[in-house]
Amino acid sequence: MGANEFAKLPHIGESLKRKEDERFLTGVGQYTDDINQANQKYAAFVRSPHAHAAIKSVDTSAADKMSGVVRVFTGKDTEGKMGGLPCGWLISNPDGSPMKEPPHPILAHAKVRYVGDHVAMVVADTPQQAKDAAEAVVVDYEPLGAVIDMRTAKTAPALHDEAPDNHCYKWTLGDKAAVDAAFANAAHVTKLDITNNRLVPNAMEPRAANASYNRATDEYVLYVANQNPHVERLLMTAFVLQLPEHKVRVIAPDVGGGFGSKIFLYAEDVALTWGAKQLNCAIKWTAERSESFLSDAHGRDHISHAEMAMDKDGKFLAMRVHTDANLGAYLSTFASSVPTILYGTLLAGQYATPQIYVEVDGWFTSTAPVDAYRGAGRPEATYLVERLVTRCAWDMGLSQDEIRKRNFITSFPYQTPVALQYDIGDYNACMDQAQELADVKGYDARKAASEAKGLKRGIGYSSYIEACGLAPSNIAGALGARAGLFECGEVRVHPTGSVTVFTGSHSHGQGHETTFAQLVAARLGLDPNQVDVVHGDTGRVPFGMGTYGSRSLSVGGTAIMKALDKIEAKAKKIAAHLMEASDADIDFANGEFSVKGTDKKIPFAQVALTAYVPHNYPLDKLEPGLNETAFYDPTNFTFPAGTYICEVEVDPATGVVRVDRFSAVDDFGVIINPMIVEGQVHGGLVQGMGQALMEHGVYDAETGQLLTGSFMDYTMPRAADFPEFKLGHVCTPCTHNPIGSKGCGEAGAIGSPPAVINAVLDALQPLGVTELDMPATPSRVWTAIQAARAGAAA
Repeated sequence: MGANEFAKLPHIGESLKRKEDERFLTGVGQYTDDINQANQKYAAFVRSPHAHAAIKSVDTSAADKMSGVVRVFTGKDTEGKMGGLPCGWLISNPDGSPMKEPPHPILAHAKVRYVGDHVAMVVADTPQQAKDAAEAVVVDYEPLGAVIDMRTAKTAPALHDEAPDNHCYKWTLGDKAAVDAAFANAAHVTKLDITNNRLVPNAMEPRAANASYNRATDEYVLYVANQNPHVERLLMTAFVLQLPEHKVRVIAPDVGGGFGSKIFLYAEDVALTWGAKQLNCAIKWTAERSESFLSDAHGRDHISHAEMAMDKDGKFLAMRVHTDANLGAYLSTFASSVPTILYGTLLAGQYATPQIYVEVDGWFTSTAPVDAYRGAGRPEATYLVERLVTRCAWDMGLSQDEIRKRNFITSFPYQTPVALQYDIGDYNACMDQAQELADVKGYDARKAASEAKGLKRGIGYSSYIEACGLAPSNIAGALGARAGLFECGEVRVHPTGSVTVFTGSHSHGQGHETTFAQLVAARLGLDPNQVDVVHGDTGRVPFGMGTYGSRSLSVGGTAIMKALDKIEAKAKKIAAHLMEASDADIDFANGEFSVKGTDKKIPFAQVALTAYVPHNYPLDKLEPGLNETAFYDPTNFTFPAGTYICEVEVDPATGVVRVDRFSAVDDFGVIINPMIVEGQVHGGLVQGMGQALMEHGVYDAETGQLLTGSFMDYTMPRAADFPEFKLGHVCTPCTHNPIGSKGCGEAGAIGSPPAVINAVLDALQPLGVTELDMPATPSRVWTAIQAARAGAAA
């Protein structure tokens, strides 16, 4: 079945209410913190107050004697008994040498390397007893110099012996000689220096884990708030604890948001699992918000210089980019891939730029590890490209839309100069619809009205593209991935015709239980309420790669579709036997099997029952049952794209920026549930605009203390901060999966930051402000205005 046929099936394109919301709204969802096990104790972690220090001694004697304390584990207890946290992607330097990959101990041995680093784990009868005892552990630290600024990391104190200059890798992509030649012959070159600010993920549910061990079976069970439990189990068993994988069951129940920060294997998960066997009890830990700020993997944090070479008409000839990427104190699970494979390959954007060259330097600093956060490399690439394109327009005296239209890719498939091949798209259609939604024709009148109020109005464009549905495994492996990127789906048809789907994709807010049910119901002619979706349990679900990178529907959904293909093929044979026909003459549509050219037909439910009553068909030809499993390894990425247009008002007297209008048009291919997709876009837009205007993870340059370690200091966006969003959709179905879908979960966070900042700069240019980094806070905007006025006066 092709994408065009699939899109016409019943339930596809219907905004069905989410099946999972009833339990969430009535308070009966089950999250990791809701789970309690027999003989359960509680853990608290002793965390480093220093950004970089030698551990001279750890004295647990006072804590050991406190009421309720079961055991205090330190780095000495774990050293030599387990491996460190692994990195899942190997990046190579231009000369072929591997990146520096220092050990990442579960509990710090001789050194701590960021504020919040794990020093000890206290296990006690109650959470409060564990916390009290953790405060009684005395650690003698010898402070060493903090390494905060990437620009000075090379000469700063070394965090790891394996990286004496704090340099992890240099990564390059593109033809440097061809790019340099294009720049030499360019009519104009635009240059831009930008910073992509550090973000601290803040899902509603903090990270949590609950581990137990069964001596009778020598088996472990770990409940954990995680986005990909199979990968968590694989990394923990194979690389850290060296356990047989089948002896560890990882269950990720309801998860209250992840945004990438719950993809990774964390030290707490390993420590609890290992400790459960040592103490022969279950151990539970739930992070407090302050712990989350310190120890969850952060996002973004790039410093970049970009240049675009153009001809006299503003046509792009070549681009070159240098980026310094902050990796934090250790390499997190996918940290190395985010500023490289997921960033450099997207620098073509939507534009037919003939040559591109990018080089990235990854640096260790004494800050929390940096890894994937909603978009993972794609927002960083889009922010750089779309800021640069708008700057090119202003330099060339062109409008923001005109320079984009002059350089849009219009012929597909299109091979970019940075490895990716886009299969399909219609970027002009997205632009046209966005301009109509945004009422660009009425902008001048709105600007005049703002001026009359003493405000400055600006308009900003962003035409993003995303590579998602990560694929294929063989190419990813050649680029350094240490795991496959396939997905698995099992479809189990019950005798009564109802269906249970087991998927390796994990749902933590995306609505899979509804969308996947719609997909299966559409194929089999069922009501979506007859389809249950099971995920998140390695003991029940075949091996899968989890949820991240907007891959669930395009990869996980396709695996389910392939299993349904097998179901349909077998069901046709059963139906053919029942109707005394050849299975080649059987059609299946709208839940009924029919014989071509006749009025013979039987419902799907009858065939399902027959599959479990084997005397109704020859057992020598077909096995009983109607269960099928399929794996899907995509042949290419999918490429969602769109154009976002933002209008802001800036108050020059206070620096306050107000987003007045925001229009977003996306091409996600075939959409199964428009309501869920709109919710995903809304959430992404708010996160992206939060980065553009408010959010910023800041460390003290001298001490390495996280200055934005609570909601008192780290501003999170709220609904009242934004207008009603106007959304539109263009559909060019993906050409290489049967659903035709492209992924939608990250788009809003990818496309919105540059649209907002371009709008702010458009408003501020008449005041002499030509550049501004995120976040555009009132203080930063007001300071820039004052500096521009002082410069003009001078």
